[in-house]
Order: sequence, then structure tokens, then C-alpha cells
Amino acid sequence: MFNEPVSNIPSVGEKTEEQLAMLDIKKVGDLLFHFPFRYDFLELKPLEEIGHEEVATIEGEVVSQPNVSFYGRKKSRLTCTIQVGVVAIKAVFFNQAFLKDRLIIGEKVTLTGKWDMHRLQLTVHKFHPQSFDEASSIEPIYHTKGKLTTANLKKLISYAIKTSLDELEEILPEAYLHNYKIPERRQAIKELHQPSSKVTLKHARRRFIYEELFIFQLKMQWVRRENKMNSHGIPKHIDPDQLNDFISELPFQLTDSQQRVLHEVLTDLKSDNRMNRLLQGDVGSGKTIIAAIALYATAMANQQGALMVPTEILAEQHEQSLKELFDDRLNIALLTGSVKGKRRREILEQLEQGKIDLVVGTHALIQEDTVFHNLGLVIVDEQHRFGVEQRKTLRDKGLTPDVLFMTATPIPRTLSITTFGDMDVSVIDEMPKGRLPVKTYWAKESMLERVYQFLIKEIQKGHQAYVICPLIEESDQLDIQNAVDLFEELSEVLPSTVNIGLMHGRLSQQDKESLMRQFANNEIQLLVSTTVIEVGVNVPNATTMVIYDAERFGLAQLHQLRGRVGRGSHQSYCILIADPKSENGKERMRVMTETTDGFELSEHDLQIRGPGDFFGKKQSGLPEFKVANIVDDYRALEVARKDAVKVMNEQLLETDPEYAELKQVIESDPLIKERIFD
Repeated sequence: MFNEPVSNIPSVGEKTEEQLAMLDIKKVGDLLFHFPFRYDFLELKPLEEIGHEEVATIEGEVVSQPNVSFYGRKKSRLTCTIQVGVVAIKAVFFNQAFLKDRLIIGEKVTLTGKWDMHRLQLTVHKFHPQSFDEASSIEPIYHTKGKLTTANLKKLISYAIKTSLDELEEILPEAYLHNYKIPERRQAIKELHQPSSKVTLKHARRRFIYEELFIFQLKMQWVRRENKMNSHGIPKHIDPDQLNDFISELPFQLTDSQQRVLHEVLTDLKSDNRMNRLLQGDVGSGKTIIAAIALYATAMANQQGALMVPTEILAEQHEQSLKELFDDRLNIALLTGSVKGKRRREILEQLEQGKIDLVVGTHALIQEDTVFHNLGLVIVDEQHRFGVEQRKTLRDKGLTPDVLFMTATPIPRTLSITTFGDMDVSVIDEMPKGRLPVKTYWAKESMLERVYQFLIKEIQKGHQAYVICPLIEESDQLDIQNAVDLFEELSEVLPSTVNIGLMHGRLSQQDKESLMRQFANNEIQLLVSTTVIEVGVNVPNATTMVIYDAERFGLAQLHQLRGRVGRGSHQSYCILIADPKSENGKERMRVMTETTDGFELSEHDLQIRGPGDFFGKKQSGLPEFKVANIVDDYRALEVARKDAVKVMNEQLLETDPEYAELKQVIESDPLIKERIFD
């Protein structure tokens, strides 16, 4: 019966079949895996402990004949007397006349409803036709669609349990059940739908939290292994003395964290497996120098490097800083949309001939006419700003180039494991020595005058500042009006010698980049903006960031904005102007003023906003779990990952018969094959 269509269930007609299909329930066995999304726990209370108008559950004996009266159009009122201990109370049921035959004098019932202590009356919401026991006190709540009622869904699930549960095979080896003290699969499924106690329900949930996370991690490790098997790279022969000479000439010493990450990246470059690595590092942690050393090592191995960034101004800044860093060691070119005509043709020709060692650019790098002679390393900065297809197109420009993705968006460990489990992940988790942390203050709107005075003082010292406007809705007319109003207000408040720029969502990309160039060149001292300032743009002279209505932003966004300052040798400041009404908002402001650690903030953000909102639901790429929650169940996620790595390393899926069922589950997932060559 397990694999038969739901239409074979006697009570399922065409309409019910359609409604079940909307829940992705097409076979009888699918009903078993449509788990409740939450449970209502009923708790008996003595009458004297129930507050007036409190919703509560009571147990009593029916002591009077139920009476039904009708009023209005198809409305009814059913009443009867229930003896609860030594007190007789009135139970009132609205529009539940059908219960009249189920309220039998002398029988015990359990009722949930709103208590009126003055009238000794319970307005009943839920009727439980038996005396109270622990099993009946736990009510599973399911997602339903259309006109499918919870009661009907429960009947269908009960039918599936009776007819199909025994056909279900255990997929976890015995050792896992024993070591983690979790129930076997059939028992756990029955408990999730028909819990017998809070304790057994807890263990059933533990079982499926682990199973879901373990299967997902096995799939990720499988993809990772397939990627490595199917993506043979070309090892780069790097002269260690030459590379060490270059590193020793840097004007600063690498931190321990940078050295660890550099070792991981260089090991990948020298390996005959193609690198597929994500480099995470907080704003200002020194990711760019790791990228530069990797690009230099690639050039030493007579292969070309490409650095793709999201905007032209960022590409220009990277090209300039890399030229200063490498001096005349490498031939570096810039390829963006602004590079046209003869200059563009020259660069494309030199790229194809192998005369250019390193090209820095934007989407121009993935145009059809961009051809490399021998592309060995692709680095994508702020990887989340490019789509999967764009990243793949650049990667395919070479025979088997190594790929390094970089991001300054701190991603919580749980999301990193879940979203990037098929990649190697390196994290720079310490800041360069001597860098001054940005001082962050929370100011209320009543303190605006003091904030303006502070801004004037910083600008008079020769420094620059950003002012971010409240974000109501992207590209909303109100945002622009807010920005214009604030621009005009600041023009009146600040000395006329201060040049103020205005950036908003309706400006073209060209105009935005032009403004950022003027700001970077100190032609503009204060920039008012409604949009998030481009990540990575480096203006060391900017020391102050003022954010209006800061409670409207998530912690990760606030941290990204704060990262626009503190890039030079001067003390920098971030001022959050906010009057949050909710405890959540106040907590975010407090956390921002107390820590400058992006990873710590991202964990807080994840707790507050949940995984779906962290990246944005559409682009998160997060799996849909039925029981597990990657925030609450992060310990189980860590255990599942460790177990999955062991299974793959020891090839247990292929060699141990106890893992045969698990192997079948992994191989039957159509997404496995898709993700291998994303």
C-alpha cells in the first residue's frame, strides 16, 4: 500500500486527491512523512487556579442533558452542566450542535475553552470525548491546503499508519540507534503523529532531526567527493623561495589566521584536484592580500589569474592596489564596461596570447569575446553578488582553473555548514595588528544636535563621513524624498565649505560610481545615501558612519555599513540613530555597540531573524527540513556532519551492507546529479 496512489484510499475522492497533491502528498506513504509542524500541549488545571477569561483545559463529568437552541442563520448554542470536582459549571458550545449525542450523562469529558469565573462558565473551543490522559493531552497541528480539514487529514494519516507503516524499512544502521539512544524509524513516525507522552515524542523528534541532517550532510559530502573526482586540476609548480621572498617584502606581517588560510589555498593550488573554496573574512580582515599572493603564485606557475568584482570602481581600486603591490613583477590589466574600442581589443588580444598575467574586471570578464591563453585561477569577490551561471561561465573560460570565492559577509557556522557543505571553507577570524576597532554609539533622535556637532568636528579635522537614510522600501519614492530632505537639512546645518553628495536608488550605476569616485578622491566630504554603500570600496579617510532609523536594518547589514569606515589609521565611529519600540530592536542596538566581531553578530542575527531571512528566502539555497531547524539544532548538525564525513572517508555506503538503505536514499535524490556540475 505504501507506494500506491492516495486515490486508492477508500475515502479519497478527486477533490481530496487534488488538495493532498498541493501538500506534495501523492502516495499513501507520503502521508506518513507529512509531519505536524507543532503540537498543542493541554494541561489540566484546578478551577481555583484558572484566571478570569483564561483559556484552560478541565476534566469533568456530564451531569445534565445537553440542550441545543438555534438562532440567526444556521447558528446554534449547546449547553450542559459539567461536574468538576465539587463545583458544577456550565459548558457552552457555539455552532457545535453535532456534539449533543456525544455528551452522555455519567461519562467523563475533557474540555478546552475560555473561563468566565463570574458565571462559572466555560466557552468550549475543543471537545475531547474521553477522560484526560497524557496521550490525549498532546495535539499534533498540521499544515493543510484548500478545504482539506485537519480532522480529515488525521484520519488519512491513521489509515496510512495501519496499512503502510510496516512496509517502511529502517535506514540507519543499528549502531546509530544504540549510540544516540533514538527509536527505530517506524516507532518514531507513529510517535510523531500519535504521541503517547512528551518523553516519547521528544525522542521521536530527536530521531528525525538527526536523520534529516545526517542524510543532508551525506548528500553534501557525496557532491563534494564527486566534484573532486570529476574536476581534476592542473597542479601549479610554485617556487617556495621566490614566493617567500615576495611575502617577506610585504609592508606588514601576516596574522596567524591569514597564514593558516594561505597554507590551505596554496595546498589547493599545488594539488591535482581543482580548488573549490570559499574564503570568509570580516571587513578589513585581509582577504585581498591572500587573493594577491594566490594570484602571484599562479603567475609564477605560468598560468593566468582573473579577479572578478561586482562594480567598476571596486575593480579600479583592486587594479591600482595590485599594481602597487606587485610593482613590475606582473603584467596587470583592467577589463570593465568602460574599457572600449582600441584599448579593449588590445587587452583581449594580449589575454589570448598569454601576455597578461592577471586581469581584474567586472562582468566584462565573462563576455563571449574574452578568451584566456591559460587561465589557472579565478577569484570571485563578494561571490553572492554574482549568480551561479555567471560564476560557472568565468570558471569555464579555462581548462580546469582553481576557483576561490570571497565574501566579507560573515556567515554563521550553521549556515556555512548547510549552504556551503560541498565546498571547502576557509575563515580569517582575526584582524590585522594595530587596526583600531570602530567605536559604535547608539543615539536617540533627541540627540541629533550633538550628532551634527560631532560630524562637523570630524570633517574639520579633514576627515569624511557617510550618512545613511532610513530604508522604508527599496526604490520607494519616500526613500528618495527622505534622502533629499536630509540632504537639504545637512546643507543648512553644515558649513558651506563642506561638499555634500546625494546617492539614491534611482541613479544609474554610472552616476553612483561617479559619486563614489568623487568621494574616494575627497571632492565630496559627506555622502548621503539611501542604498548600502558598495561593499569593498576603500575610502581610508572616511571616519564616521551615521545610520538613521538603524533598527530597520538587520545586524549583518549594520555591520556591513559600519565596515565602510575604520579603514585608515584614524579612530573611526559609527553612530546608530534609533528609537526602537520592540525589545528585539533594543537588543540589536545593544549588541551592535558591544561587539565588532562580524561572526558573533551574524549568529545573533540568525537567532533573531531565522535562516530563511538571513540570506533572503529566494536566494538562500537552504534545504527545507520537516523536523530539523538548523538554528535550534546546530549541535545535531555538527554531529551529523562529522558522521557523514566519516561515512564518506571510509566508503561505508559502498562497502558495508548496513548502509545499503542509506545509499539508496542518497542516490535517488535527483538534485545530487544537478549539484555536481553547478
